[in-house]
Parts: sequence; C-alpha cells; structure tokens
Amino acid sequence: MKLHELSPAPGSVKKAFRKGRGKGSGNGTTAGRGQKGQWARSGGGVRVGFEGGQMPLTRRLPKRGFNNIFAERLEAINVSALNKFEDGATVNVCDLLEKGILSKCEHGVKILGNGTLTKKLTVRASAFSASAKEKIVAAGGKYEVI
Repeated sequence: MKLHELSPAPGSVKKAFRKGRGKGSGNGTTAGRGQKGQWARSGGGVRVGFEGGQMPLTRRLPKRGFNNIFAERLEAINVSALNKFEDGATVNVCDLLEKGILSKCEHGVKILGNGTLTKKLTVRASAFSASAKEKIVAAGGKYEVI
C-alpha cells in the first residue's frame, strides 16, 4: 500500500458544499446567506444570548446564592451499593468503576449511609458521612479517607 492509495472508509466523509463559487455551482451569488441584512454581512450576526433588544432570558431569571465554578463535586454512593463486593475486600474508586457502581469519577467519591452493609470491607474514599462511617465499622470493616 502506498500513500496515494489511502482513502477514508466509505460513508465516513461527506464532500464539503463549496459556497460562493459562481451560479453554476448551485450556491453562488449570495452563497446561501439570502439578500442583504445582518446575517448576510461579513462578521454579521448577534452575540450569544441576544434576543433582539428584549431582556434576555439569563437576565430575566432570578439568581440566588453562590455557585462556585471551581468546586470539585464528589460522586455519591450509598453503603448498600458496597454489598456487591466480596467479604474482606478492599474497595476503592477503581473497583467501583469496574463493578459499574460508578460510571465516572472526576474528583472523588463520598460514601453515604443509606441502606445496610452486611460485609466486612475496607473502604477507601474521598469522604464519608457520619452514618456511613458507623455502618462500615458496625459491619466489622474499616474506612480510610484518601
């Protein structure tokens, strides 16, 4: 196989529609922009969220509280979900992802105390609720904050 013989898989590439290349191309003269107006001009259009002078939706809706954009949100799972593991196992984020208990984990996991734990486990997580700590210890296991 040579470099000039390479081609993309059939159906994976759609031919670009060339605009403004004369009347014979089927999309010449105005190049699909219509006749005059703001959208026909080079650099034309309006900024994101502009509603033609009407008060934009983002400014009409009430705002309350504080949303920290730098906050690292923890994934939350309940103690009852840990019953999927074998007795005496060590549970960490990777194990939770493997078992399908978590689908993603960007910043860490917090174990919450909903449900019951019947197995003795060593659980490693970013945070634990007070009731989760009690239930893990009551089942004979240990918890470790990482």
